[in-house]
Amino acid sequence: MITIRPSEEKDLPSITVIYNDAILNTTATFDTEEKSLEDRILWWKSHDESHPVIVAELQNIVVGWAALSRWSDRCAYDSTAETSLYVHKEFRKQGIGKELMEMLVIEGQKAGLHTLIARITHGNEQSIYLHERMGFTVIGTLREVGRKFDVYHDVHLLQKVY
Repeated sequence: MITIRPSEEKDLPSITVIYNDAILNTTATFDTEEKSLEDRILWWKSHDESHPVIVAELQNIVVGWAALSRWSDRCAYDSTAETSLYVHKEFRKQGIGKELMEMLVIEGQKAGLHTLIARITHGNEQSIYLHERMGFTVIGTLREVGRKFDVYHDVHLLQKVY
């Protein structure tokens, strides 16, 4: 049974492994170089109650994580956050992403956020579908804004307004 819970510093090695796999093998992130544990610690510490990092745990093993991050450092955007969600490659297509996203949406509402934004690379139909199931709407497409694996990629913007 999957447990969704707030992340703890002890989860960061697993979060780092999951994210680094996405960096090296997918276009789910446009980061192109692996992250160190030290980098992930700094990233994790930049989150707060309004911008949580949560994990999915199966038999005491972190198999996925999700986060709400600041959309911008400009104060007018304080009620807007960006979503991130990654599941370990061996545990995808088992409903873990859905459970993480459901909790992320709840956490955003509890934090008093007004808007959630997702940037999803073209071709990741499963992620678009998941976000739409959670009440997000596609609001536009940025054409050829990211270059990864020697290809320019479009990015779809999705938004949920509480």
